[in-house]
Amino acid sequence: MKRNLLIVIGDLDVGGTARHLTRVLPHLNRDIFQVTVYTLTHKGMLAPILERAGIPVIEPWGGSRIRKLVPRIFRLGPLFPLTILRLMLVMCRVRPDVVHFFLPMAYLAGGICALCMGVRHPVMSRRSLSVYQRSHPVLARMERWLHRHMQAVLGNSAAVLDDLRKEGVPEERLGLIYNGIDLSPFVKKITRKELLPAQNVNDATLVFVIVANLIHYKGHANLLRAFGKVQARLPKNWVLLCVGRDDGIGDELMARARENRIFRNVRWLGPRSDTAQLLMASDIGLLCSDEEGFSNSLLEGMAAGLPMVVTDVGGNAEAVVDGETGFVVPSRDPERLGEAILKLVEDPELCRRMGEKGRERIKKKFSVETCVQAYEQLYAGLMAGAKKPIRDFLPHQED
Repeated sequence: MKRNLLIVIGDLDVGGTARHLTRVLPHLNRDIFQVTVYTLTHKGMLAPILERAGIPVIEPWGGSRIRKLVPRIFRLGPLFPLTILRLMLVMCRVRPDVVHFFLPMAYLAGGICALCMGVRHPVMSRRSLSVYQRSHPVLARMERWLHRHMQAVLGNSAAVLDDLRKEGVPEERLGLIYNGIDLSPFVKKITRKELLPAQNVNDATLVFVIVANLIHYKGHANLLRAFGKVQARLPKNWVLLCVGRDDGIGDELMARARENRIFRNVRWLGPRSDTAQLLMASDIGLLCSDEEGFSNSLLEGMAAGLPMVVTDVGGNAEAVVDGETGFVVPSRDPERLGEAILKLVEDPELCRRMGEKGRERIKKKFSVETCVQAYEQLYAGLMAGAKKPIRDFLPHQED
């Protein structure tokens, strides 16, 4: 008999967690698990990927319509009761054996619904550091209260697990599941001319790439400062591809690019569905966040064979081996960031070697197959009622 799994997330718009779920959920064993996804606000851009794989995606009544017609600041009033009511009805209909909440809002809203409905096996995944709680102390206390009622509390990096320990989650309920990367999109290359027809990028261009939504904590401003400091030592023909959704700071970052005299070198590409091809068409990957849980885009850069320059936050140093698959530098330090960039620019053979080792590390430690296996073993162990620490359900994490 199939077991019912309900996934709850805010939405499936382009973002690290949404992309993670579109990779993992279609690969779960369909002979064992019947998967349903519930989104708190609207389905989102990536929902069709799951629906094509036969996974129902359910949104609140009128969720997409409210999103289109009602300004963001006024949406919560009409949407919240619809969200809660429909989620509880979905729980009644699906009768899930496991409900798995991804990200804080899904955890808060869905966790309370699960307790009210008597769900036997609630699971939470934290995929970022707890810095966000400083601005929301009441919600932080609610999360700590909910922790006591979860059968499993998961992190996607050791750094995230450390935060959860500090919040009082017992060790036996903690589990580590790293993000998993599907290597199949990182095989066939598309030419730069096809990918970037209007960007004046050719085979002689030195291409840097950062895949991160334009949010303050993603560190784009420090990256622009770093390039401003080292631009005189860069080849004449170089570009920085900034791939990601503008969450409100795009104009500010463009002004910073002008201040650092590199505006003509930066390409603001917005969200793209061809991220794998853009990475494979680049030379050096970058991730300069001030805070991070565990970045999908970092793993994707390594899967594309790029040497990575990353900041030492969250799980970045768990993925990138400093000096072997890239460089790990302090956050908020444009000088050290610029120095690491120059080391790669001035040594093409080092770039090639680091890129190859990074791709091998992805195959060994961060494959989608390993990630799917971990989820399947966790769900099966919980449903079987086994009384043992969560880490014992999961595959051994070798370095």
